[in-house]
This record gives sequence, structure tokens and C-alpha cells, in this order.
Amino acid sequence: MKILSFDLKLIGLIFIVLLFFASNSILARMAIFTQNIDAFSFTFLRIISAMFVLLVIYFYKNKNIKIGLKSNYLSGFMFFLYAICFSYSYINMAAGIGTLILFAVVQLTMIIIALFLNEKLTLKKFIGITIAFGGLVYLLYPKDDFTISYFHAFLMFLSAIGWAIFSVLAKKSNNATLNATDSFVKAFIFTIFFAIFYLFFFENSLKIDLYTTSLAIISGSITTAFGVFIWYSILPKIEIMTASIIQLIVPIIAIILSIVFLNETFTFELFISTIIILLGIFIALYKKRKI
Repeated sequence: MKILSFDLKLIGLIFIVLLFFASNSILARMAIFTQNIDAFSFTFLRIISAMFVLLVIYFYKNKNIKIGLKSNYLSGFMFFLYAICFSYSYINMAAGIGTLILFAVVQLTMIIIALFLNEKLTLKKFIGITIAFGGLVYLLYPKDDFTISYFHAFLMFLSAIGWAIFSVLAKKSNNATLNATDSFVKAFIFTIFFAIFYLFFFENSLKIDLYTTSLAIISGSITTAFGVFIWYSILPKIEIMTASIIQLIVPIIAIILSIVFLNETFTFELFISTIIILLGIFIALYKKRKI
């Protein structure tokens, strides 16, 4: 007899982390769309609150804090690149569309990296990836009422590259708590350098209020900190290509959340693309084992 091979604990963790990733888009859009917080302030609060939570978790588990300053800067920079471009792109981009662009580019980037690292692209995975990506293309295909800022789309493109490389680097993790915390300490260092530049040239652009501060801190301390921590624990157990495929679920979750919290419209195109994406993911990840 043949059945679908799966690990319930791993699937549960994957679902939680994908929900957290989708929630980051909603929180960013909710905050930045109010125009009561600038994109840099949102990013700064998100990164510093995530770093603080991860440092607390690390200290709780190890009773000390031993974070070196000689390595892991590439990972930190890639997260900073992802986070800063992510925030600025949402100045003029809907949450659902932004997430679609983000994870479509993430998937392509991670697949290219995986091929360079000699991961095998099987015919089944290729078919599944093509179908799933086709679902995204179908949803994004320009329509009469479809408009998009190409500049902000480009920022999301850069954000995706940052996240993809950050995820590939995280696959090497042998200690999720240490490696995730270390990456955020380094990301915070880059944030400080950017802050000096930002305050010197754009001091008058700083905006913040209690509501948007709360959203940024929630994004950092919960959905980012715990999301990345869990992601670091998952990635060593799966292939890079598999990681790229499962993240295509994030846009679906984000669009559903945007309908609930941002009053974005549920359309027939969204329904069809959701079915196509889920079908593609199922084909790409389906495995059989004999019992």
C-alpha cells in the first residue's frame, strides 16, 4: 500500500511560519498605509523588537549571551535589505499584490540558487513549480482595473532577493536560537548605519504614533522573531527547492487576511489562482512511501 509521506510536526511548524510571514505583509500595510509612520521607522522598530525577543530567548536557553561580531554579516545584511525594501514598497502597494511579487521572486531566486548548489530538479517538481507559478501569473496578469507602481514593485523585487538569500544561508544553521539571534544583531547594525544616513538627509520625514508603533512592534516581536526562529529550525530539514515551493502558500494566506483586515476584495481570479497554486504545490511535494 502507498500513502502520502509527511511529518505532522514539521507540517504544523511550516503552517505557523507561513502564517507569520503573511501576517508581516498585513501589519506593514496596515501601519504604512495610514501615513502616520514612515517606512524606515517601521523597519527600525520591527528589527529592534525582533532582535530583543530573540536575545531574550537565547539568554533563557543558554543563561548567557555570546554573539560574535566577526561573522554572519551577509545574513544580517540580506535580512536588512529584505526588511527595508519590504517596508518602502508598501507605501504604494496592496498587501496581496506585494506578497505575490515577493514570494514569486523568492521562489525563482531560491530555485536558481538550488540549481547552482546541485540540487536535483525532478520532472515532478518542475511541473508542480510551473503550475504553481502559473497561478501567480494568472492573478497578476494586467487587467483593465489593474495598476501597479513599477518603482515599488522593483523595491519588492529587491526585498525578495534579500529574503531568498537569507533563507538559503539559514539552511546551514545548526543552532536555530544562536544563528537567528546572531543574524538579527547584524541586521540591527546595518539598520543603525542606515539610520545615521536617514536622519542626516530625511530628518523631517520621520513620523510615528502609538497605533503604528504597536503594529511595528507586533510585527517584529511576534511574527518576525518567532517566524524566523521557526524558519531557522525548519530549513535544515528540507531542500532549498522545497522551501521555495512551500512559500508560495504565503500569498494565498496574505490575500485572505487582507480581505478580512484590509477590506480587499475576494475575486473569481483569486479563487482560481488559489486552486492552481495549491495543485502545483501538491504535485511538487507529493511523495509516496511503502508501508
